Amino acid sequence: MKYRNPQTRFKLKIGPSEKVLEVGGGHNPHPRSNMVVDKFTDTNYHRSADIKVLKDQQFMEADGENLPFKDKEYDYVICCHVLEHVENPARFLQEQFRVAKRGYLETPSFIGEYLCPKESHKWILLEKDHKLYLVDKKKLGFQNNIDMGELFQHYFPKNSLAFKIFERTHPNMMTVRIEWEGSFEYVIDPSEEEIMKYFGKTWPYEWGDAFFEKRSRWSDMMACVRAFFDILYTVYLKKRA
Repeated sequence: MKYRNPQTRFKLKIGPSEKVLEVGGGHNPHPRSNMVVDKFTDTNYHRSADIKVLKDQQFMEADGENLPFKDKEYDYVICCHVLEHVENPARFLQEQFRVAKRGYLETPSFIGEYLCPKESHKWILLEKDHKLYLVDKKKLGFQNNIDMGELFQHYFPKNSLAFKIFERTHPNMMTVRIEWEGSFEYVIDPSEEEIMKYFGKTWPYEWGDAFFEKRSRWSDMMACVRAFFDILYTVYLKKRA
């Protein structure tokens, strides 16, 4: 089951001695991963740079839809920005549920995909009521005309304190983050009109309450304060590194 939406991929519930697999670490593997696998080693079509392997990490070329590991061989599996690329998401997810006891999944959100669309992304994703919905972009007639990725993923995080605070106070605005145990619920190409309306209509103001936490002015201000101190702590860690 899904048990929470972590604020970032660096705030996961992983024990110090647990064995961690990462599926599709690409150019940005998680530092906690012990074993990293990637399907495409000879092309960067699905990533932004060459494959990177950190110190003390093992690397293996492997297909996420057919992982070469035993059932529950790993305590935890990490998968960041890979599911939206795969041909068979059901097979891909079931393999992670099979080889690990718990895990973390991160993908672009519905809003994130519209702001930063990628040609290599096959699926657009939306989480609602603790269930993940995946819709084939081609079936929606989705166009990758304008990609604001450099603006929202690089320029603003680097140059805007306000954007850094926004990222921390609304962590699931542009990204879906699911931490799970055993498995979690998902639906591929849903047919329910109640769900598909989100993929094909103008979003009215009221829909915001269905996807984003509604806060009082006080709790919203406190969230901004916590975000500010988290930014200061991050800067402090970088200076010490």
